Amino acid sequence: MYAEFYGLEGKPFQLTPDPRFYFDSSTHHKAMAYLTYGLSQGEGFIIITGEIGAGKTTLVGHLLNELDKDKFVAAKIVTTNLEADDILRMVAVGFGLDVTGKDKSVLLRDIETFLRQNHMQGRRALLLIDEVQNLPTKALEELRMLSNFQEGDRALLQSFLVGQPEFRDKWAFDPDLEQLRQRVIATHHLQAMTYDETREYVEHRLTLVGWKNNPSFTDGAFMKIYEYTQGVPRRLNTLCSRILLFGAIEEIHEIDDKVVADVVADMEQENALATQPIKSPSSVRGEMNGSGAAAGRPVNGSLPAELESRLDTLERYVRVHDETIKAVLDIASVWLGKNAERGE
Repeated sequence: MYAEFYGLEGKPFQLTPDPRFYFDSSTHHKAMAYLTYGLSQGEGFIIITGEIGAGKTTLVGHLLNELDKDKFVAAKIVTTNLEADDILRMVAVGFGLDVTGKDKSVLLRDIETFLRQNHMQGRRALLLIDEVQNLPTKALEELRMLSNFQEGDRALLQSFLVGQPEFRDKWAFDPDLEQLRQRVIATHHLQAMTYDETREYVEHRLTLVGWKNNPSFTDGAFMKIYEYTQGVPRRLNTLCSRILLFGAIEEIHEIDDKVVADVVADMEQENALATQPIKSPSSVRGEMNGSGAAAGRPVNGSLPAELESRLDTLERYVRVHDETIKAVLDIASVWLGKNAERGE
């Protein structure tokens, strides 16, 4: 909606990471320097950490886009508490290998064969693990074992580990990761952007979609944007997208500090409502029959007939929903029990 209103060629502040919008802030520039250094070494682990929304995934996407596809083959994995054997399967799938019905030993053999074939063809294999803080120690050890594959004095696989700040303590202090620590050749923690970088970031993303200073942003607006987001890219994307939507709805062509403040107030109110516990129909009825007196609601023990009917209907739906879930769980339990008896 707002793209059409402001004559933009696309959405400049979408939440999905897009390497086309990569912004080379000082902290991201330093991270890219470490990644480039790591590539030049051709071995070991490079670790990049940062707060939620700091732009880690966009950074990795930018790196992949910059690689010469004739010289590198890369696999990117986003982890979700994978166990040791599961991480091997994900690595194999990431490199396009078939994992159907294969045990750990076969997976390791296939991965090694793939790495050696690419080495013979003059291509280096890169493994990028995103959200690495989710991996247990045993899974990290499996990744470390993959770094043992060599051809002469050259490593066949190089890994980039990208995750949230808690991973810094894990890899630095976990006694079971000593061998992995010895293979870390570079590490960098992404910081938030400064005020000047925040302003440049917003203008950079707008310019990439054909922005012609419509809407314009006042100095006060940029200051408010920085105060609310503290220079964190994902927060910036969320806020600026809402600002443009608000501006289009209200047909505003100049974004000032008041507009930003109004949007921030709306977002904070929505966040507050989202964190409130959901009340059951019976508790709502109790409040309206009792403490609802202060709001001018009936206090004589009864509700208006129409509202009473709606609450009764809602309670019936809730009961039916609960009974349906229980029935499905019972069926699943019986099915799993039969499979267990057959040894499946």
